[in-house]
Amino acid sequence: MWLRLVDELAAVRDQAELPGWLAAATLRECGRARPAAGRRQAAGYMPDAADIPGGQAPVVEHELLMAERNAALREAFTHLPPGSRQLIAMLIEDPPVADAEIGARLGIPAASVGPSRDRCLEQLRGHPAIAALISAGRPAAGAHRAGRPSP
Repeated sequence: MWLRLVDELAAVRDQAELPGWLAAATLRECGRARPAAGRRQAAGYMPDAADIPGGQAPVVEHELLMAERNAALREAFTHLPPGSRQLIAMLIEDPPVADAEIGARLGIPAASVGPSRDRCLEQLRGHPAIAALISAGRPAAGAHRAGRPSP
């Protein structure tokens, strides 16, 4: 794309035209790339970690797993009741919020924060997106914070 811009830079007479030119060129490139991608899919082409140059496959795989985990957690989180979402949000605040403060903010006894947290985490684990990750043998959350168990 950038090489095409350099080749056609003389055709862009006014800097104000550049965003429009870039948008139009991007649409043209996408139009060209889409049929090629469709042919690869029709031919059964599936990207493989071996296709990633420069030994970056482990990094890419890690990033994809993290993205999958994060998407599953976001999906499950949106299905929690509002009070549970508030509780989880307070539990992951940095710096950590004391149970007494969480209880005061939510209007529940401080002694109820731990059991409530456990129920919220159980609800998260039971969500289909998280359950699929767990059954695939991948933990549903990344590195856990000290004193706060992962879902």
